[in-house]
Amino acid sequence: MQDDGDDEPIALYFWPTPNGLKISIMLEELGVPYEVKFVDIAKGEQFAPEFLAISPNNKIPAIVDPDGPDGQRLALFESGAILQYLGRKFGAFYPSSERAKADVDEWLFWGASGFGSMAGQCNHFRTYAPEKIPYAIDRYTKEVERLFGVLDKRLSDRPYLAGQYSIADIASFTWARISEKLGQDIAKFPNVARWLNDIGQRPAVVKGLAVKKV
Repeated sequence: MQDDGDDEPIALYFWPTPNGLKISIMLEELGVPYEVKFVDIAKGEQFAPEFLAISPNNKIPAIVDPDGPDGQRLALFESGAILQYLGRKFGAFYPSSERAKADVDEWLFWGASGFGSMAGQCNHFRTYAPEKIPYAIDRYTKEVERLFGVLDKRLSDRPYLAGQYSIADIASFTWARISEKLGQDIAKFPNVARWLNDIGQRPAVVKGLAVKKV
């Protein structure tokens, strides 16, 4: 993680889940100083009052930017909102033209409200649920398979979701990369496999994925 300036860095409230990794990747891509504040969700640290003051929904990730709008401190939660904010602030991975921004936004929100949401439920019922419920496992696994198909079709004629690498790709990459845990055969989605490989080789992505508590 970057931290080579004298100014107070952005604080990233983080645990290495697909949602958390979106923001560590984005910050590494931007090359800006940041400090990781680990929130161990297995221990319930997300319910601490001090974290609730930053993230009212008790979910990671969240950030605190000491140099927010008008130079004032800004606390922000929700991965999609954080990606948009950082993209606007630093003028990277989020276009300025309205047409290009619309392309990014629709796939960013698809990733947040559709793909990531369904993948999260699928992962829960397949991996973490104390009781294996066949109906839930089948329902979410099939929906995730459908969404992988949507992703594969979108990537059939372009290298990235909105043409150029953007926050839309970061938002879906962290979920798509755990395809095996989601019960998906990535060989059925060759365009997604190519996209995953291309993004996964980016040096900043490698660094962002490596952030963990030691």
